Amino acid sequence: MTRAAIPVRERLIFAMDVPTVDAAHDLADRLGDSVSFYKLGLELFMSGDAFPLLDALAGRGKKIFLDLKLFDVPATVAGAVRNLKGRGVTFATVHGNQAIMEAAAAAADGFGILAVTVLTSLDRGDLDDLGFQCDVEELVLSRARRALAAGCAGVVSSGLEAKKLRAGVDDRLIVVTPGIRPVENRAKDDQKRVVSVADAFANGADYIVVGRPIRDAADPRAAAESIQDTIAGLFPGR
Repeated sequence: MTRAAIPVRERLIFAMDVPTVDAAHDLADRLGDSVSFYKLGLELFMSGDAFPLLDALAGRGKKIFLDLKLFDVPATVAGAVRNLKGRGVTFATVHGNQAIMEAAAAAADGFGILAVTVLTSLDRGDLDDLGFQCDVEELVLSRARRALAAGCAGVVSSGLEAKKLRAGVDDRLIVVTPGIRPVENRAKDDQKRVVSVADAFANGADYIVVGRPIRDAADPRAAAESIQDTIAGLFPGR
C-alpha cells in the first residue's frame, strides 16, 4: 500500500499492552469498530495463546502490527519472519542492524518489515551511556536510510524525528510513530520523546501508535473515537 492510500481510520494503531489474552479479548470487544489496527507486543506474547488472539483479530478484519523487535543472528530472525506468513500480519518489527534488516526483509512474504530506529523511551543521556555520540536525529536518519536500502517497508520513529525523516529519506518510507500523548494527556511515564496526534502527522508520520491514553481511559472506545476524529480532521476528504 502506498502512503497516500492508507485509509484514515487505519492510521491509528492501538497498542494492546495488557498482561493476558483474556484482557485483550475483552478490550477488543469494548473498542469494537473504533479501532481497525492493533499492535501486539512482547508482554502479550509471553502470556500464552497470543497466536490464537492474532488469528481471532485478523478473523474480525483487524490489521496487526506485530511488535516483537526481533534481534538475533540474521538466519534466526529470517526463520522467525518466515513463520509469520499467512498469519494476518501487516507489519513486524526488527532492530535496526543492517544484516538483520536485510534478512528479515528478504524473508517477509505478504507483509512489511519495520526497523526500530531509536526507542522512544531513550533520551540524550541514555544514548550517551550507550556510546552514541551523534545527534539523536542524525542517528534516526542514518538508520532509516539503511532500512530502506535493506528492503524494509519503513521505520518506527518518534514524531520528534519524523519531520527530518520526511525531508531526508525517500518518500516511499513508511513512518510509524509511537509515544503519542493527546494534549490533555501528558502524564509522565517511560516515554520520553512524545508528541501529540496532530504534531505527529504534521511532522510526517503515516501511522501513530497509542496505548495508555486509550487503554487507561474511563471509556476506551470514546477515547479511541476522539483520536479518530482528530485524525479525520487532519485528512479531510479521505
